[in-house]
Amino acid sequence: MPHTKQQKKRMKKDIQLRLRNRAYKSQVKTAKKKVLGAENREEALKALESFYKVADTVAQKGILHKNKASRDKSKLARYVNSLK
Repeated sequence: MPHTKQQKKRMKKDIQLRLRNRAYKSQVKTAKKKVLGAENREEALKALESFYKVADTVAQKGILHKNKASRDKSKLARYVNSLK
């Protein structure tokens, strides 16, 4: 338990940040699932564009490592290119 006033404030802030980070990570996972669950190539391409935007935003904020975001983008791009 926090002993000082500053520690109490910091604890509140950590909870807020944890919830915000969890929401951003959830957005990334949802966007990834939309790409993988697309019915055809056109839908997958649209979903891939939105995934790029979400992944870049989250990586820029430092919630997701930039190399992880890049790796995921590359994997999904390869997947979409393999669709017919």
